[in-house]
Amino acid sequence: MAKSKKTKARSKARAASKKVARKVVKLASSKKAKTPARNGSARTSLPLPPPSKKPYGQAGKALDGVRVLDFTHVQSGPTCTQLLAYMGADVIKVERPGVGDITRGQLVDVKGADSLYFTMLNGNKRSITIDSKHPEGKRVLDELVKACDVLVENFAPGALDRMGLTWEHIHKLNPRMIVASVKGFGPGPYEDCKVYENVAQCAGGAASTTGFRDGPPLVTGAQIGDSGTGLHLALGIVAALYQRIRTGRGQKVLAAMQDGVLNLARVKLRDQQRLKHGPLKEYSQYGEGIPFGDAVPRAGNDSGGGQPGWILKCKGWETDPNAYIYFITQAPVWEAICDLIGKPEWKTDPDYVTPPARLPRLKQIFATIEEWTMTKTKFEVMEICNKHDIPVGPILSMKEIAEEPSLRKTGTVVEVDHPVRGKYLTVGNPIKLSDSPCEVKRSPLLGEHTDEILTQVLGFKKDEVARIKASGALTAPEKPEKSKAA
Repeated sequence: MAKSKKTKARSKARAASKKVARKVVKLASSKKAKTPARNGSARTSLPLPPPSKKPYGQAGKALDGVRVLDFTHVQSGPTCTQLLAYMGADVIKVERPGVGDITRGQLVDVKGADSLYFTMLNGNKRSITIDSKHPEGKRVLDELVKACDVLVENFAPGALDRMGLTWEHIHKLNPRMIVASVKGFGPGPYEDCKVYENVAQCAGGAASTTGFRDGPPLVTGAQIGDSGTGLHLALGIVAALYQRIRTGRGQKVLAAMQDGVLNLARVKLRDQQRLKHGPLKEYSQYGEGIPFGDAVPRAGNDSGGGQPGWILKCKGWETDPNAYIYFITQAPVWEAICDLIGKPEWKTDPDYVTPPARLPRLKQIFATIEEWTMTKTKFEVMEICNKHDIPVGPILSMKEIAEEPSLRKTGTVVEVDHPVRGKYLTVGNPIKLSDSPCEVKRSPLLGEHTDEILTQVLGFKKDEVARIKASGALTAPEKPEKSKAA
């Protein structure tokens, strides 16, 4: 009798957790409407609800009703799941009892508190601790698979299968489940290799094209391998959720770090193909008469968009390592540049009047512009140039970015209060939705939401939760006490 009541309770909880999902399925299975296409043929479209009458920002979040089972750790996966959480998804982070995500204890700056490495990548999530090797832990994981829409992982290749969570097992429990993975490489000779941020930058073509021509390859400070791939994966998940409205079934979503970096470095693959037809004339080495090889060279601070650009010193550069500005000599504003830097004669000089004529002289041109920028701060240069539509950008330090009022106002930089470490800054949602405002919340403590997930999401009764806890499936094994001297 008691067993029957427990079963009914869990069934009711699962039914409640999938209420939104059932509505979506019903919507997808209803009769499709025919709407005329632009080419005159008919196309099918899913029926939509009537426009909400609630004020913008008060009609719920974009991903309300989506529940994510988060097996990610370190950076690439957590970037993805945090973004989904910012959009309103209920993200349940599964962590190892007593240890948690390894980044909780990496680069620690406040003793006894989770590191910024962890807190800045795991906001808006709930944490549950589960021993995936324990029989009761496996049962809890199976119940979570049934209750969630998306599973996200960035384990080493094969790790999820070794946990017993194969694609076949997951889809037997929940055919609607989307299984999303970050891996270092896609299918091929390197797919079993372990990859980290800088490895991805090197394998994706970024490092070979970053740096100066006479120097070694360089990795960039932006985390395009980890965080960049996490962003790609988030897009794939949202697309899979949308497709599921039509198909009613989940699918695999894979984002390989090499692929993600290459996508962000696509302009260099563009240039690789252009090399077959002649030198890359917008690269400064062309103007210096240096021949090109058979691969895209490193080009220092040359602009990648075909408009010559360079980083120039500004007032105070002798003591401030960031007193610089990026200056682009865009053709439509060339005459304005000439007037600003005191070279009005260049507007009619055949050696400077056209972009092709200027290419062999770019080094001299930027040296002359720098003589002008060195008399002003980077912000003064920006203010003056913006009045003339001259594209420039100050080199902002992380200190300047952290203190920039406009970024606080837009929610790009957010101050969050943590119960252990106190207040800290994090990066808010970089994507702003007018009808889905983002409230950035702190990262969870290890296992902070274990009880509420077991009871509210899975429908376990208190006595069953107590039994699972007593089994050791949710907590780290206790260390034996040292024997006291008699």
